[in-house]
Amino acid sequence: MDQRHQVILIILGLVVFGVLMVYDASSAQALQQFNDKYYFVKDQIKWVALGLAGATIASFFDYRALKHLAVPILIGCLVSLIAVFLPGIGVHAYGASRWINLGFTVIQPSELAKLSLIIYLAAWLTTKEKGRLLPFFLLVGLLVGLIILEPDMGTAIVLFGTALVMYYLSDSSLLGLLSILPVVLTGGILLALKSPYRLKRIVSFLDPESDPFGASYHIRQALIALGSGGFLGLGLGNSRQKYSYLPEAMTDSIFAIIGEELGLIGTTALVVVFGVLFVRAIRLTLLVDDTFGRLLGMGIVSYLAIQTLVNFGSIVGLIPLTGVPLPFLSYGGSALIVELVSVGILVNIWKVHRR
Repeated sequence: MDQRHQVILIILGLVVFGVLMVYDASSAQALQQFNDKYYFVKDQIKWVALGLAGATIASFFDYRALKHLAVPILIGCLVSLIAVFLPGIGVHAYGASRWINLGFTVIQPSELAKLSLIIYLAAWLTTKEKGRLLPFFLLVGLLVGLIILEPDMGTAIVLFGTALVMYYLSDSSLLGLLSILPVVLTGGILLALKSPYRLKRIVSFLDPESDPFGASYHIRQALIALGSGGFLGLGLGNSRQKYSYLPEAMTDSIFAIIGEELGLIGTTALVVVFGVLFVRAIRLTLLVDDTFGRLLGMGIVSYLAIQTLVNFGSIVGLIPLTGVPLPFLSYGGSALIVELVSVGILVNIWKVHRR
């Protein structure tokens, strides 16, 4: 079995494991809210089916056509990011405006923005245009700024990190890239100081005991879940934290539930699986001789890898909680579908290269 098929099998395995863990982490909440313990997992299965259908179509759609669609895709992305703030179109919930109501479903444009920006940057950065650092920074800053306004700091970090990786891989000046870091750091500090919520998140990261029932509550409960699991875990289905103690148990915090039930062995195995997945995906993508395909593929792998690292890091307390889903495992529609469609594009890039 070649590496391409191994990567596909790993992702399918993660998706199946994710469905199992979503059911496990959500059944108590689903029973309490909807009197149906399968409520959330049925949604997840529906999204998996849609995502796999999208991935299959993308795997047969010649990725090179995306280069010509990059501009309209980016414009559509910008329009949707603005639409979340429009009354009657945008959906405001949980203190954020991140969704658009299409009538028959709700979508999260910030998730679509990840793939949209990757496609546009891959097309633009292949042109070798001179003096592109400022336009690059302004474009990425516009998208990141709109996402921060929602607010969705986690997605903004993933998007910005992915853009930087793509810019560096396009044979751009590393010195030029480093020159914008002071601006980025200054902007980050100002955002934290102007937002009491973000400032509390940073304080709770530096001192988890500072506000145990407020800003520090989420990270404390995540660490309790991981600590309770010990080496071997409490056993599949035996989580205590999923009973309304741990916020976002089936979404952003699902890694903590995995640690509680499967222990250090389970979480270590999961980290290794993700590591193998990304290393093999990077190797396959770097073999692509088409610049656009290589940049597009590396952008996709970077986005998935950065998001995974941010999720792991925030749940174990290495970085402040940012609120991003764990790829292929967390409950969620837009995120999971975009992840699987992105994988479909990757598969097509590898297939075309093999020809």
